Amino acid sequence: MADMDLPELDVEIESIEPSELKAQIDDGEQVTLLDTRMESEYDEWKIDGETVESINVPYFEFLDDEIDDDVLAQVPDDREVTVLCAKGGSSEYVAGVLKERGYETNHLEDGMNGWARIYERVEVSRYDGAGTLYQYQRPSSGCLGYLLVDGDEAAVVDPLRAFTTRYLDDADELDADLTYAIDTHIHADHISGVRALDDEGVEGVIPEASVDRGVTYADELTLAADGDEFAVGDATIETVSTPGHTSGMTSYLFDDSLLATGDGLFIESVARPDLEEGDDGAPEAAGQLYDSLQERVLTLPDDTLIGGAHFSDAADPAADGTYTAPIGQLEDEMDALTMAKDDFIELILSDMPPRPANYEDIIPTNLGQQAATDDEAFELELGPNNCAASQESLAGD
Repeated sequence: MADMDLPELDVEIESIEPSELKAQIDDGEQVTLLDTRMESEYDEWKIDGETVESINVPYFEFLDDEIDDDVLAQVPDDREVTVLCAKGGSSEYVAGVLKERGYETNHLEDGMNGWARIYERVEVSRYDGAGTLYQYQRPSSGCLGYLLVDGDEAAVVDPLRAFTTRYLDDADELDADLTYAIDTHIHADHISGVRALDDEGVEGVIPEASVDRGVTYADELTLAADGDEFAVGDATIETVSTPGHTSGMTSYLFDDSLLATGDGLFIESVARPDLEEGDDGAPEAAGQLYDSLQERVLTLPDDTLIGGAHFSDAADPAADGTYTAPIGQLEDEMDALTMAKDDFIELILSDMPPRPANYEDIIPTNLGQQAATDDEAFELELGPNNCAASQESLAGD
């Protein structure tokens, strides 16, 4: 929508940076958003929050000189309204149309594309291993990653290609060299940054078990097998095989303190098992997931922190602002972790959400079977991640 030719308006429109809007939401301010994308886009992916009022009126409703009164009635006139679209063009126009009619408006700079570029680094204060552990958070899609720093060495787990430079800059800011870039599995919702970082001199690591899926670049990277360890200063990252979400799904234990579970276990849900072999292979994968959780994850001490590769709107951050939780807490809160295997499989398969947007292109791109420019890669991963099973079916309440 941002590239279309729209009439010129003789009115000055203020813009708001995505980071500023995020800060308002985090601070609990009441925010009113007018999302001018098409209804289908809005329903799939939008900005949410407890203090967010979100209204969807497509931009074309504002193109006529005489705008329908029913359209204008949907826009509050007693408070500031932030107008947004995909890239920032049509939202600026709609904000101007409304301002000419007396509404108090601004528009979101770069729209949802700008929102997707927000990437925050938060320290995991409950981590008690060697070094300092940070969690990366991408609110637009719920993607999470991890940066471990000890002394002059650092490692990142589940990096995103769109933020390749960010990881290098962060390590430099923390007086460390980024030694390892590690993936938990072949991702279906975003483009991995492991190969891009490997091209920058960082040692790229992928699970050995993922090679059977057809990775074309396995001989260029380090393969991590179950039990392998990677030293980061005085800290250790241990490889823990946890198949289920995918056959090569791998978790990484940071110095016996936090288990980065990738898409195997989240703080509000467990993995969906259908993204590798489809519906036909989902029951077997769900059984693998159950075994991995029971035998490799839940056998760790109750105070071991769990940190997944995603969070959803249903997840509440911990006191330190990270989406992490002790294993014991998750067992108490999530019935799926304490039920029999057959019941678990039936539950996981009972209410599967839609698959991630563009997963049919993202997976082969991450396998190295097809190429994407940086811009194409960024566009592919816009939208919700949808890598978890339905929270509604797992809550057990």
